[in-house]
Amino acid sequence: MIIIHANIKVKSQYREAFLEEARLVTKSSKAESGNISYHYYEDSEEANSFIFVEKWKDEQAIQQHEETSHFKKFVKEIETLISEPIHVEFFEASVKK
Repeated sequence: MIIIHANIKVKSQYREAFLEEARLVTKSSKAESGNISYHYYEDSEEANSFIFVEKWKDEQAIQQHEETSHFKKFVKEIETLISEPIHVEFFEASVKK
């Protein structure tokens, strides 16, 4: 399993537009076959600072996700809404049974 943390800082005047785009990409991403979970949260101490926490079955699932129309649209739509480049971290995890 691969876990992604995507940290996104949004310009305050674009908060509502960003939240709408986040809702759309989350709904569609959760429906992908390679997705385990997909959520976003706002930092309680820093307004308009969000983190997406995603869990994917494998690298192939992430590659397929990055080729979807909803992901490409999200990336394009938020370009002007964010205040700095997106910071992304990848983690590999195994699940104990």
